[in-house]
Amino acid sequence: MADNLIEVGIYKEEFNEILGLNLGQKKIYRSIGLPKHMLKSRHERCLRYIDYIPDIIENPDYIGVNPNEKSESIELIKQYRDNVMVGIKLDKGNDYFYVSTMHEIQEPKINRRLHSGRIKEFRVDK
Repeated sequence: MADNLIEVGIYKEEFNEILGLNLGQKKIYRSIGLPKHMLKSRHERCLRYIDYIPDIIENPDYIGVNPNEKSESIELIKQYRDNVMVGIKLDKGNDYFYVSTMHEIQEPKINRRLHSGRIKEFRVDK
């Protein structure tokens, strides 16, 4: 594993049931350079949530699949004071998931994606 990666969680196989996928339980990493990428992409408002990535992976409010991606790519959304979306992709060559993006997502966009079926509510029965 590369030195520039930080483990942030494990892909939950229960996501497969909701999303109709067949992905194995693999570790999820984020790059040490993710904050720099977020600044460059003008997603600096979400920097305050970078340490929340494990919580977003473990307890998302919404999950979905990005239809514009060629490879396995999932979206996890968590509602804090801001709505935060984490994009996760599969690195097929190295067989692990990584955080590809993290940014704020507005409520109307969440509602549109729920309505279209792109994302689904994720509820854990406690």
